[in-house]
Amino acid sequence: MFILKNAWISIKRNKGRNILIGIIILIIACACTITLAIKNTAMDLIDSYKSAYDKEVTIGFNRENMMKDFDPSQEEGRESAREKFDNIASYTISDIEKFADSDYIESYYYTYGVGLNGNSIEKAEIESNSDMPNGFGHEKGNNISSTDFTLTGYSSEDAMSEFISGAYTMSEITDNAWDIAFNGNYVFINEELASYNNLKLNDKIKLEDEEENAYEFEIIGIFKENEEDNQETMSMFSNSVNTIITNSDAVVNLTNGNENLKASIHPTFIIDSYDNVEKLQDEFYEKGLDENFILQTNEELAESGVSSVKNISSFSTTFLVITLIIGGIVLFVINMINIRERKYEIGVLRTIGISKLKLTMQFVSELVIVSVVALILGAGIGAVSSKGVSNALLANEISSSNEKTEEINKNFGGMNHGGERGGIRGKGMPVVQAYDSIDAVVDIKVLLELLSIGISLVLVSSIASMVSIQRFSPLTILKERS
Repeated sequence: MFILKNAWISIKRNKGRNILIGIIILIIACACTITLAIKNTAMDLIDSYKSAYDKEVTIGFNRENMMKDFDPSQEEGRESAREKFDNIASYTISDIEKFADSDYIESYYYTYGVGLNGNSIEKAEIESNSDMPNGFGHEKGNNISSTDFTLTGYSSEDAMSEFISGAYTMSEITDNAWDIAFNGNYVFINEELASYNNLKLNDKIKLEDEEENAYEFEIIGIFKENEEDNQETMSMFSNSVNTIITNSDAVVNLTNGNENLKASIHPTFIIDSYDNVEKLQDEFYEKGLDENFILQTNEELAESGVSSVKNISSFSTTFLVITLIIGGIVLFVINMINIRERKYEIGVLRTIGISKLKLTMQFVSELVIVSVVALILGAGIGAVSSKGVSNALLANEISSSNEKTEEINKNFGGMNHGGERGGIRGKGMPVVQAYDSIDAVVDIKVLLELLSIGISLVLVSSIASMVSIQRFSPLTILKERS
């Protein structure tokens, strides 16, 4: 009690010096609070970006394994490579379901493509047959791009990556399209193909296989392709002009028991962690995956999405360190000056019997009291300021997120327009919201970090007084005074 009482008396007696110390600590506290808030905001953004990317695994060719025995200088080597490629195992939906039955996989979706010819409609002639989506294996072992049309079946909206990315956009769509799109023989066709055949919504079209078995579909949507690559080709049509989109069940119904149809499948698996990819790959091989296939992830893409936000976090950390170093040096110098000015006071107190420990504790207590008051005021001011600063940093992300959401809904023809369907989240599009309260920005974690930083700074800057008091001799001090 004696120490605190003397410390309080000394604080009131030396108001000017303590106000100066308080102002310095106040500025440091404000800067630290804002910096910590920015850092936490950046970390929240990073978490949001990472959660926006599903941990996707796809199956691709293991080109290194396929080419390891390939000798391009020998005809025999080229023949061997072609034979090896032709004999790669093919897969069905049953195989995909078997692969997906894993503890590491949370969900999956796929596209299922089949080649058909026109019966009641004509193919829009283009110069290349690049409209076939790349499947990782052909179920019947044949290339289906030789047919007039590619019927691409999606298992869900999540599989419709062209619409999510903006490569395709719905230009016309029926009111109940998304209520029936994944159940029955309903299709979306390219607007160029529709114009070429004078087709409109709700019209029926017929496609046929090589044995001239006809299949009827109803048009519930017309889409257009937005790829800029089309401007570089010599064709008058887009690459997707002869692509007809339906659901995977419709393709399954066509291919079941029909050996004349040529199909390919392209699955995407959502896994729980990138760390389990190697284990999952081994599991796939045990379940029959051909050794010439390998699992590929979107981890690099997910990491690239947070690089700019990580720069903000790194900058805030650097700024915090610089602030603490400069603040600590300034406080250390002030304490050195303070000790020199109060040298005589130290000598008197030591002469009347005050121990070095108590005297040291008094000087530290003075600085702690001033610091705590300044830290509280600084935290309050910093908290109010940090809300605006953090929201300013988030403004661009919020705007981009909202625009992307609207863009995706437009690409799908307005998925929010009917029924219970609530739209779809874009891959790589974070869900970002503005902070509507100070507590959301400066939480208990920030306050505890600030308190620990402040107390540490005070103790470090008090080293000058601690060391000086231990070294001073009361008789020498009083003799110098006289």
